[in-house]
Amino acid sequence: MKQNYADSQEEKITLLSIPGLSIKMDNTQDLIRLEATGSLRKACTPFLSRINERLKVEKPALVTDDQVIASTWLPPIPSKPFKRLLMAETQIALGRYIPETVSFEITRNCKCNCEHCVVSGGEGDLDIDTMERAIDDVLDMGAMVIIFTEGDPMMREDIYELIDYVDKERAIVNMYTPGTEMTPGNAQRLKEAGLHNLLVSIYSTDPAKHDAVRRLDGAFEMATNAIRMGLEAGLLVTMATHVSPKNIAELPAMYGLAKELGVHEFSLWESVPRKKGDAIITEADRRTVLDMYHRINSTKGGPRIFSNSYFEGQMLGCMAGQRWMHVCVDGSVKPCPYIPFSYGNITQESVKDIWSKIRKDKAFRGQRGTCLMQEEGYLRLVDRIPEGASKPYDIEKLEP
Repeated sequence: MKQNYADSQEEKITLLSIPGLSIKMDNTQDLIRLEATGSLRKACTPFLSRINERLKVEKPALVTDDQVIASTWLPPIPSKPFKRLLMAETQIALGRYIPETVSFEITRNCKCNCEHCVVSGGEGDLDIDTMERAIDDVLDMGAMVIIFTEGDPMMREDIYELIDYVDKERAIVNMYTPGTEMTPGNAQRLKEAGLHNLLVSIYSTDPAKHDAVRRLDGAFEMATNAIRMGLEAGLLVTMATHVSPKNIAELPAMYGLAKELGVHEFSLWESVPRKKGDAIITEADRRTVLDMYHRINSTKGGPRIFSNSYFEGQMLGCMAGQRWMHVCVDGSVKPCPYIPFSYGNITQESVKDIWSKIRKDKAFRGQRGTCLMQEEGYLRLVDRIPEGASKPYDIEKLEP
């Protein structure tokens, strides 16, 4: 990945320095490369090697005079949140897992009525004091990516206050929205609050198909306009979609739309079944996604592609319960947005204690290349949730 940088930039920048480990960013040959020295070097070498390989062969989402944004899902290089990522990966290499990414459902309100929505059952939203305490707690645990999602965060009046509350010296903030509430003024307020990346999902290049998924007339026009407004406000913007057997053939056209809109990244997440028997992408479909990922990211021009088929499938493994934690709108906590089991509630116990319970579950031990919710054995466990029960379901109430 060749890039030009300001003449005044240092050739080597120290990203992390702790007893036994120093990680520096080397620009000596106009190529970003991370180098480690010290007695703990071997612990983080696998992770650094994976990052270096991606930096070498893939185009970044954005390059500025003083930072490289390899992906909108990662903190900029260099930055204090990226330093925290290096620290977390070093801890994980030593067996101490950290929830690097924490997603928060912050409201049930949404003008869309998508069948795939994973917002939790019940009523009401968490108050801002509880939200802020939880944000503080996960930052103290080492998180460096905070995501606000479900239903539409833009329909929560204090969304700008919540974004502003996150310490940007410790974490970046990403936000999903269907785009129904976006205006130029709202986009500017998001920028001023410190939003790192705006994510807007598009499910088809055909407006009628997208509207059908959202179950809202005009949803496609609102979503594409929201993307344009975010870009005009100077935000990083990602166009996202779920890859399913229904839309796998449309991905090239969707990338064309992403390129036309001028987004920084096209984010592909594999569709997740809700129960045993639901359709999932095949291995052939996955190879199609990976081929597109490698081809696009090694080609100049246009947005890069993020694919969890690569990031979780080949680079890090499934992040649920290992590097990811999800806080539901009622305060219950899951290992990721898609797993329908709760391991505790932040209104009743500490996030740290809940994370400890998740980590004790053998389902989240060891690296796996596919989502748990795509594995037949785990879906049999999901099928044991009583019919009609509200989700997420308390894992401790699951009958043996």
